[in-house]
Amino acid sequence: MKVTILHSQDALEPPVDPVLDQLEGALTAGGHTTRRLAVDAEIQPLINELTAEGPDLVFNLAESFRGKSALESNVAALLNLIDLRYTGSSPAGLILAGDKTLTKKVLSFHSILSAKFATMYRGQVDWSGDIKFPLLVKPPQEDASLGITQKSIVNNVKELLDVISGTQHEYQSPVLVEEFIDGREFYVGVLGNSKAEALPIIELDFSKFPKDLPKIASWEAKWGDDGDEKGEQFAGTQSIFPTDLPEELATRIQQVAIDSFHALRLRDYCRIDLRVTAKEEIYVIEANPNCYLEQKSEFATAAQKSGLEYPALISRIVELASARYSR
Repeated sequence: MKVTILHSQDALEPPVDPVLDQLEGALTAGGHTTRRLAVDAEIQPLINELTAEGPDLVFNLAESFRGKSALESNVAALLNLIDLRYTGSSPAGLILAGDKTLTKKVLSFHSILSAKFATMYRGQVDWSGDIKFPLLVKPPQEDASLGITQKSIVNNVKELLDVISGTQHEYQSPVLVEEFIDGREFYVGVLGNSKAEALPIIELDFSKFPKDLPKIASWEAKWGDDGDEKGEQFAGTQSIFPTDLPEELATRIQQVAIDSFHALRLRDYCRIDLRVTAKEEIYVIEANPNCYLEQKSEFATAAQKSGLEYPALISRIVELASARYSR
């Protein structure tokens, strides 16, 4: 099978994203011929390249267009328009999961818990009911914790207004304000389509996190101030396979992840981020369609734990996408 690996232009910026070599190696090992193609600012050359190549499948890694993650769904829409088969979620799924306000509304319709929220537009507020401090303030359409800092947790009206103003100015977008859910944080990979399965649960272990800071995976904590290195605050925080979860709770967490996957119309693979309170209430924080597939990522690590080594995982995603188009 001819597979085009479609990726964002920034994946080529030094250091080159290792997932490109890893994915290409796995596809080649599976007997496929591959070609890489970057999505940049020009649409027509991209269309020309894709149609001239005529791939049997596009492995869609593109997370943004023209540097904007809010435009990610347009890449999938373009693939639809030129009638190419591709891995991962459709434009509808990418829109529903990519806008955290829409995500919350859809989940609420399906009786899936997420934090109470308000979305602040200029001159307008969209809210889901009374919300209480502490609150978490963030842009609704960014990923990788972009726009989330330790200052994003606010405890009074003055802090709230200051952070809303700063976030609106920096991102030129609405601002999502939600109740901060204090609890353990879990990541659940979901693999499949109509018969989706949940991968083993991974926990973001905050036990070594500075005790005077809110337990959130902020941008500076994840990446450092310059975005290139893991922050010192985050150095002691690890993704682990929890060993103390009661079986009944673990089953419920995985089922919530699967239910969220279906509610948001996602396809093939995704990662659902959740928090669980001391009362064992399960809240969905966000959904990550077409989640990061680097070999050490939480998704690939969980797949390996379930018995799917990296080449087998990539082959499984290819099979899932291909099967959708053969129906």
